Amino acid sequence: MAIKIMKNFFKKIFSGFFKNKEDVKLGFYGPPNAGKTSLANRICKDFTGEEIGSVSKVPHETRNIQFKEKVEISYKGKSMTFKMIDTPGITTRVDYEDFLKYKVNQKEAKIRAKEATQGIIESIKWLDDMDVVVIVLDATENPYNQVNITIIGNLVARKIPVLIVANKSDLRKANVKKIEEAFPEYPVIGMSAKYGKNLDGFYDEIFKLAKKVR
Repeated sequence: MAIKIMKNFFKKIFSGFFKNKEDVKLGFYGPPNAGKTSLANRICKDFTGEEIGSVSKVPHETRNIQFKEKVEISYKGKSMTFKMIDTPGITTRVDYEDFLKYKVNQKEAKIRAKEATQGIIESIKWLDDMDVVVIVLDATENPYNQVNITIIGNLVARKIPVLIVANKSDLRKANVKKIEEAFPEYPVIGMSAKYGKNLDGFYDEIFKLAKKVR
């Protein structure tokens, strides 16, 4: 009887341990206003009923790392638990004058610029803790730019599994093919975070990549 109790005790301990190890740290990266938070919000809202952060037309609305723990995603009869990590938009330079265009006063604009710069630094540091990274790009923009190259370069050095989302594919100027040609070494999914277009394709790829790190 005592042996059976001890076996059950250790079974609970180890099952809990391995359950925690199954939580995949999923990071959302990309340039400002590409739709990172919109995509993370849609996923979190669908599976937890809560959003991860606020969105705005003003650049660098997300200036700090944002988390949502224990997001259990169920898809096609399978289930995985993720720690969702939404990061500030990556850019090579943050100018406070960019905020003035959106009627933000000068004092607030300088504060936002400082916070956004610090947020970018923290985002790069956090790459070391990611299991899988989703790079969200605006499909209406040219993918061949220094920001995207910087993001990809940091990921290549760390050998992190990557999915590239060509967001805003519902817009007329969207060119998913161009993003595929720019980054042929990674899977690319054309979708619209705003309208939830092609979420099935997104989950297919995420589950494939997550299995590699479990």
